Amino acid sequence: MRETCVPTGVILKDTGFGYTLSLIGGKYKMTIMYWLSENKVVRFNELKRCIGTISFKTLSIMLKELEADGLIIRKEFPQVPPKVEYSLSNRGLSLIPLLNMMCEWGEKNSSPALEAVQQ
Repeated sequence: MRETCVPTGVILKDTGFGYTLSLIGGKYKMTIMYWLSENKVVRFNELKRCIGTISFKTLSIMLKELEADGLIIRKEFPQVPPKVEYSLSNRGLSLIPLLNMMCEWGEKNSSPALEAVQQ
């Protein structure tokens, strides 16, 4: 890890690294951001279907947190039945290269990939 990111004697949560983790940490936030980056604009139920294992309540909480942190945009249409769409904000889009790097690292270091390298 870079020395400048977490200097000695500094509490991790008070660093840029800690701040970033506070925004994208948790079981579903990065998954939600992934689906929004792939589909650009997604409605709540579409997102629920994409993720599959997430409850309605948890998805609602995660979306509210991501919106409060300025990572996603919630657009509500005044119609009956209500229509709400979610998309990444510019701030959220700026995290996508980081998520892509994490994906690449995972592909290179997953068990099958490691076995191929070690042989």
